[in-house]
Amino acid sequence: MSDNNPFGGSFGNNGGQYATTVQYGGTEAAPAKTALGNAPAGPAGDVIKDTTTAAFAADVIQESRRQPVLVDFWAPWCGPCKQLTPQLEKAVKAAGGRVKLVKMNIDDHPSIAGQLGIQSIPAVIAFKDGQPVDGFMGAIPESQINEFITKVGGKGNGVPPVAEALAAATEARDAGDMQAAADIYDAILAQAPETVEAIGGLGDLLFEAGDTEGAEALLATAPEAKKDAPPLAALRAKIALAAQAAALGNPAEFEQRLAENPRDHQARFDLAMIQNAKGDRTAAADNLLAIIKADRSWNEDGARAQLLQFFEAWGMTDEATLAARRKLSALLFS
Repeated sequence: MSDNNPFGGSFGNNGGQYATTVQYGGTEAAPAKTALGNAPAGPAGDVIKDTTTAAFAADVIQESRRQPVLVDFWAPWCGPCKQLTPQLEKAVKAAGGRVKLVKMNIDDHPSIAGQLGIQSIPAVIAFKDGQPVDGFMGAIPESQINEFITKVGGKGNGVPPVAEALAAATEARDAGDMQAAADIYDAILAQAPETVEAIGGLGDLLFEAGDTEGAEALLATAPEAKKDAPPLAALRAKIALAAQAAALGNPAEFEQRLAENPRDHQARFDLAMIQNAKGDRTAAADNLLAIIKADRSWNEDGARAQLLQFFEAWGMTDEATLAARRKLSALLFS
C-alpha cells in the first residue's frame, strides 16, 4: 500500500467512511478494439455500465467486493474524456472480466466526485473491497491504462494473457456481442500481431459483416510461416467458397433442374455451394452427401472433396461439420 494517492481523503456513502489507500500487484494486462457495430450483450458487454448517484453503492461499492471496479468520472464537454473513455473501454473488455468499468457523468451526478475530492476530469478511481484503492487523472496512453489494470486486476487464474483474451473474445462472440469480440481481437493484435487465432477471428468477423476486402487484407498480415494455420486456412476457405457461390447465380434454377432430374449431380453440387454461402450448412452438406451416395466417382470424387473443404471453412468443432462427418463415415464405411 501507499499513502501517495491523488484522491486522498474520505468518501462517505450511506453513512460509511472509505479510507483511500493504494494497492499494487497483479499480472500482465490485456488490450482491446476495432469497430463492427454496437451489440451490448454477453460477458464482455456486462463489464461496462453507466451509473448514477443512487446506484453508486450497488454498482461500485458492493460490486467491488466481488471484483475490482474502475470508476470513470467524465462530462460531455470534456475533450480529454472523449479520448480516454474509449481507451478504457477497450482495455476493460480485453481484461477478460478481471475488472469492471463504471462511468459517471459528473454534470448529472456531481456529489460523489466532490466527496472524493476530484478537482479535474477525466479521473479514474479503482475500488476494491468497497474502498477506493488507486487512481489517476488525465488522458493517459493505452499502455499506461493497461499497466493500471495490471495493478488492480489481479491474475487471470494462471491463464496466459493472450489465451485469456482469446477466450473472452469467443465468449463475447457466442453471446452475440460482435463489437466486444472485435475489440478484443484487435487489441491482441496490437500487442501480439502474429497471433493467428486473433487474425482469423477478427478476419472472420469482418467477412461476416460484408467486408471481404478487409478480411483479405488482415489475412495478408499473417507471418509467412503461419499462413496455413487452421484459423487462417478456415477463413481463406470461407472466402473462396463465397466467391464460388456468388458466381453461380439463382438457386431456383438448380432446384428446377433437380425437380426434373434428381440425378443432375452438377445442379445439386452448385445448389450446395449456394446454400453454404447463404449459411444453410446442413442443406449444403446433405446435397453433397446425396451425390456421394448416388455416385461416389462423380467428377473424380468432387462432392467429397468439396464437403471436406466445407468442413475446413466451418471449423472442425462446428455442429454442421460434426453431423455431416458422421453421415459421411456411415456412407464410406457401412
